[in-house]
Amino acid sequence: MNFDEIKHMYDDFVLSTYTRQDLCLVAGRGIWVEDINGKKYLDFFPGWAVSGIGHCHPEVISEMKGQMERILHVSNNFYSDVQPVLAKKIIEYSFPGKVFFANSGAEANEGAIKLARRYGKPGRYEIITMEKSFHGRTLATLTATGQEKIKKGFSPLVEGFKHVPFNDIDALKNALTEKTVAIMLEPIQGEGGINVADLGYMKAISAMCREKDILLIVDEVQTGMGRTGKMFAYSHFGIEPDIMTLAKALGGGMPIGALVVNNKHKDVLSAGTHATTFGGSPIVCSAALGVFRAIEEEGLLDNTIKMGKYLVQKVEDLKKSNPMIKGIKGKGLMIGVELDIEDASAITEECVKEGLLINCTQKNILRVMPPMTVKKEDIDVAIDKLTRALGRI
Repeated sequence: MNFDEIKHMYDDFVLSTYTRQDLCLVAGRGIWVEDINGKKYLDFFPGWAVSGIGHCHPEVISEMKGQMERILHVSNNFYSDVQPVLAKKIIEYSFPGKVFFANSGAEANEGAIKLARRYGKPGRYEIITMEKSFHGRTLATLTATGQEKIKKGFSPLVEGFKHVPFNDIDALKNALTEKTVAIMLEPIQGEGGINVADLGYMKAISAMCREKDILLIVDEVQTGMGRTGKMFAYSHFGIEPDIMTLAKALGGGMPIGALVVNNKHKDVLSAGTHATTFGGSPIVCSAALGVFRAIEEEGLLDNTIKMGKYLVQKVEDLKKSNPMIKGIKGKGLMIGVELDIEDASAITEECVKEGLLINCTQKNILRVMPPMTVKKEDIDVAIDKLTRALGRI
C-alpha cells in the first residue's frame, strides 16, 4: 500500500482519537526511523520515550526471539520463569518491595490508586496530585491528572482527588485533611512541560508522608529506566517512595507497566483484589530484561548524564543566537526548550521536514528526549536540523 491508501484506511476504520502528522513510519533501528517513502529521520522523541534505548535494540530483539520460541502467554494463575526475574531486577535498582505487572502506565497508576484506597479503608480516600501533572487516560487517572483539557466531556469524574501547584509545599500542606491517604506526583512533569521537582520540596513531602502515615506515590512512567541519568528519578532526591509506577521505556518498545510496592505495604492488595489478563506476559518481560541488560552492559546511565550535559550546552549555544529560546530545563536526557512564542507546533512540523522528530507540549515547550544510546555526532546533527527549522519560523 502507498501512503494515501493507508490514510484512507485510517479514515474508514480507525477511531480519530489522535492528531496524526502526515508520516507513516515503517522501520527503525537505533536512533533512526524510516518512513514508507524511504526517508530517514533522527528520532529525538522515540515513541513518546518508549524506545528509550533506541528502536529494535539487539538485546531486546534477542530476548524476545528466544522467548517466542518457548511460550507466548502464561496465565497469572500459573507461575512463569521470566516474570519474577524481571521483578527482582526492578527491586534491585529501587527499594525492598514487590511488583505487580500491567500493560501500560495508566494501568500501573490505576493499581496505585486502588492500593491507596484500600490502604485508607473507608475513612481515608483522598489523593492529592499536582497541577500540570499527567497520569493516564482511564477515568481515574485522567481525574488524577492536573490538566483540565483532558477531562472535558467525561463528567462525572471520580471523586477523591485534589490538585495543588507543583513545587509549592505550603499549598500541599494546606490541602491535607483527615481524609488524605496519598500524594501522587512525577519527579519531573513530562507532559506538563519538563518541570523538575525541587530537592527541598521532595524531601519535605517524604518527611510529611512519614509523619502523617500518607502514601507517597511516585509516577516514573516517563522518567524511569535511566531517562534522567539514574535508573529511577526519585533517587536524585534521596527519598524512598511507598509506591512507584513504571511503563514506557521499561519494555523497549513492548507494552508493559509495573506497580512497585514497598515491602511496608506489600499485603494491602491480596489475592482477588487486583488482576490483569496480559500483564507480565513472558514476551514483554523478556523484552524488559533486554532493556536492563543493554543499560548495564553499554553503560547507558553514564552516557545519559554525559550526553544530557552536551545536549544542554548545544542548546545553550543556540540560544545565544536565537532570541526565540527563553530557557532550557530538565535532567539527563529529558530536556525541555522553552520558546518565546504562543504555539511551537509549527516548529515541530518544520523539524519533520528537516528529518528530525521532537515533541511540543504545553504549546511552547519543545520536548527533546533522544534514546540513551545517543552520541555527540547525533546531537550535532539534530541541533543543525533544529537551527534550520527555527530559522524558518
